[in-house]
Order: sequence, then structure tokens, then C-alpha cells
Amino acid sequence: MMNASERNATTKLRRVGKKLLKKSSVHKLLPLLQKLESLLSSLEQEPTEPIQESLVPSKKALISDKLLRHTDEDVKLSVLSCITEITRITAPDAPYDDEQMKEIFKLIAASFEKLSHISGHEKALDILDNVDKVKLCMVMLDLECNDLAIEMFKHFLRFIRSNHPRNAIHSMESIMTLILQESDDISPDLLRPLLDSVWNENKALSPMSWILGEKVIRNCAVKLKPYLMKAVESSGRALNEYADIVTDICQNKSESVNVIFQMVLNF
Repeated sequence: MMNASERNATTKLRRVGKKLLKKSSVHKLLPLLQKLESLLSSLEQEPTEPIQESLVPSKKALISDKLLRHTDEDVKLSVLSCITEITRITAPDAPYDDEQMKEIFKLIAASFEKLSHISGHEKALDILDNVDKVKLCMVMLDLECNDLAIEMFKHFLRFIRSNHPRNAIHSMESIMTLILQESDDISPDLLRPLLDSVWNENKALSPMSWILGEKVIRNCAVKLKPYLMKAVESSGRALNEYADIVTDICQNKSESVNVIFQMVLNF
């Protein structure tokens, strides 16, 4: 039997979900989406059956073209933020089928362009946080959305800023590291943004990008070793034009790669 708190939550979720299924103007949609996001953020994982049932109208509304492909950017970001909250709640099960999840991932990757914008960056940070928490990139890899992984790498390394919250920068590092560690094969296209970030000339131009790229490469030194030299050669630049960690990995220097490898074994 539901307690008062659960009964209140299911009532509010159904009410908001039903309203979202109706056609509404932007100034009505945004408060509804904010209300839904607030309700979702208060829910724990593995919700009870009544809570799961009360989520159905919202799940249906959020995946509809009228919301997922809304012309207003604020609405679209709010929709994605709600969807990532739902994925957190339903994890490890995805809330939608494979084709729908692929579409969601496309929009999530595109949303990270907003990380450096004044408008929309807070929602983009919320989406980033949930993608990291739920390890959504694992689902993305399972669905073979490799092009979207490359797009995420490019956005993180291009739009990272010194004024981003520390947890946001950690989420970028965590997502990129997990994608590399869990990939069966690492393409030159995936490594190219990383190498560009630690190109020596980029250190002064974009120091935050340099730091992030270097951290990710260091985290994945053992995994990257079989692929890195080939990626350097295809870049058209000399090995010494990159950060020291790249040279260390390619030349198998004991003080870097072997120590890191031992740390991985002991983890």
C-alpha cells in the first residue's frame, strides 16, 4: 500500500505528464518541464510499481516529436534534462527502445555545444552530470554510436572553460575515460580531438582543453598504447609536438606507462 508521500508523488507525476501530452505554448511548457524535472530529481532508482506507472504519460510526452524536436532551444534542453533524469531512475534498464535511444543520444551530444553558452549552459551541465552518473555512454557504445562519441569528445575539448564547476570538468574526464576504456577498438577519429588538445601550441591557446586531454590520455595510457603512434603519424605532426605523456606512451618509458600499468593491475 502506498504511503502519503508516494501517493502525492504519483498524483503530481500523472498530472504533469497528462498536461505535457497536450499541445502547449512555450511559456506554458517550460514551467511544466521544470516541475517535472524537480519531481524526477527527488525520485530514487528502482522506483515502486505505482511510481513507474505514473511516469508513463511523461515518458510518452518527452519522446514525442513535438517536445523532443521542439523549435525552442530552452524547451529542447529541458526535455533532454528530464529524459536523462528518467534514465537515472530506470537504470540499468533504458527507458526507451534502441532507435529512440539513438535519437536521444544525438540530441544529448548536440546539447554539449551549450556548455560555453550563457543561455542553456546550466541545463547542459545537468545533462552532463546525469550522463556521467548513469554511465549512459555505455549504452551509447552498445548501440554502436561511435560517431556520437567522437562528437562528445570534440565538444568537451572545445567548450571546456575554467569557470565550469569542478564536478562538470570531472564528468567530462570520466565520460571520455570510460568511452576509451570500454571501446573494443579505438579509431584514429576518436583520438584526433585528444591529440589536438595536447598539441604543444594548444597549451597557451586553450589551457583547460590541454589539461583535460592530458588527464584522459594519462588515465588510458595502457589502453591507448597500441593505437597512439599510428594516430600521431596520421596527424602529420612530429611526436615531439605533443605533450610529454604522448611521447612517453609511444616510446614505452618505464616512468610513465609501466608505472600506470602497475597501478591498473593493483586497482
